[in-house]
Amino acid sequence: MRHAIAAEAVGSFLLFATVVGSGIMAESLAGGNVAVALLGNTVATGAMLYVLITMLGPISAAQFNPAVTLVFCLRSELGTGQAIGHVAAQLIGGIAGVWAAHVMFDLDVLQFSTKVRTGSGQWAGEFIATFGLLLTILGTLRHQPASVPATVALYITSAYWFTSSTSFANPAITVARALSDTFAGIAPANVPGFIAAQLAGALAALATAKLLFDDPALPQEPARDA
Repeated sequence: MRHAIAAEAVGSFLLFATVVGSGIMAESLAGGNVAVALLGNTVATGAMLYVLITMLGPISAAQFNPAVTLVFCLRSELGTGQAIGHVAAQLIGGIAGVWAAHVMFDLDVLQFSTKVRTGSGQWAGEFIATFGLLLTILGTLRHQPASVPATVALYITSAYWFTSSTSFANPAITVARALSDTFAGIAPANVPGFIAAQLAGALAALATAKLLFDDPALPQEPARDA
């Protein structure tokens, strides 16, 4: 259990540092072009997700996301105690990753975001982003488990661009990004709305996955050792 929790902490540290750090770098190099900055942020995040899921998936399932952990727990694939440990590791490791990004770019370590991200459109974006992420994970695990690193990385890369919220899709990273007044930030007052939409999207994905994938008549790809 401690190895899995450590993997969640390390993975969240590197992932959240990538999201915030690449956002800072992209914004500084883009010369005010927000589309170029978002593209840089997107590519770095998608690439890091592929690496981390490939590397740490065999240890902890590479969740790095309380919404994913919740769904695994509700599917009885993760015990309640271990799920709590995963979420704590995701938050602690992730916040440390955000602070590490600030240190690397000579910014104040402790800060709060002033970037407003709220409204029905943004909440709908987070619902859809999280719904699609969980459906991607559950569907790929059902049919092609070896492809999870690629499908998750590709989904998030796409969702950065097709969702109005740029696809946080993760309660832990939402909290951590509230502690960064940079390109990737979100104002603390806007965090509860995002998390509510994310959890609703995760639960909707759980129900949809049961309808689509939990049919014993469907062929199932056997799990492969990583």
